[in-house]
Amino acid sequence: MLSRTASCVFWMARYMERAENLARLLDVSQQLALQPKADVSVITLPLEITGLMQAFEDSEKAINAEEVAHFLVLQASNPSSIYSCLCEARANAHVVRGNITSELWESLNSTWLEMRLMNRAKLRRMGLSRFLDWVKERSHLYRGITFGTSQRNDAFHFARLGTYLERADNTTRLLRFHWQEWASPDETGQPQYYAWAALLRSLSAFEAYRDSYSDSLTMQHIGELLMLREDLPRSLHACFAEMHQILGLISSTQGHEAQRLVAEVYARLRYARWEAVFAANPTAAFDQLLMEIARVGDLVRDAYWEVS
Repeated sequence: MLSRTASCVFWMARYMERAENLARLLDVSQQLALQPKADVSVITLPLEITGLMQAFEDSEKAINAEEVAHFLVLQASNPSSIYSCLCEARANAHVVRGNITSELWESLNSTWLEMRLMNRAKLRRMGLSRFLDWVKERSHLYRGITFGTSQRNDAFHFARLGTYLERADNTTRLLRFHWQEWASPDETGQPQYYAWAALLRSLSAFEAYRDSYSDSLTMQHIGELLMLREDLPRSLHACFAEMHQILGLISSTQGHEAQRLVAEVYARLRYARWEAVFAANPTAAFDQLLMEIARVGDLVRDAYWEVS
């Protein structure tokens, strides 16, 4: 398979997953803004997690919910906005139009055409919450069409690899930020319920937590669920399990180092116990994982499309 094709389908998938993750992050921010004593840090939470705080400050916009939402949703000059992500996903799909199904192309193209018509006035009329649901639904549709119509070839495997690598990064960043900001208990001595419940809902894990643990929210169980449980689709363990399988299916011997690192992290997550690996210094453990996730991305790039 051509390296350019591999790169484009990989980034097509990453950008679609990134758009959905940003929508989920903005949804968390909205939920937290409704809790008692919410302050400006809740509004800027998506900027802090995505590392865009400095870029927003440089734009000299007022720090309020509407301006932050506009910057993260519609700002074309922000390469990480939902607008830019959907634009890039469509652009990459256009390059490899002959390597993806017509249904997948039509889905991505129509998503971009709808997004291109969105502006501040339309977003205000539609409502941010409804718009974020639309972004998530379009991402779900993209994945469903990919899985339901694509030949199981290298293009399909690279698309899945991009999805799970982006998802792993997002889950780890969200959990790290919550641990840093809301690790201290509330006035009752319990975890800050609204913040942690919002995190679980943003990762479609609230029902899974309720079904798996009979007690009230505890940070250890939240960490175990989002890091170490393979049966939760957005857990880090599940993401590395998928990447481990995918890299073994790609018909090339070039990605040995990427395979080795993914297998190493996967084994660590598969056999880890929370109290032994994460409990002592969770933030440091999350930072290490974020570096390893970034390293996997670099190794995949070097192995499959930088070589040419």
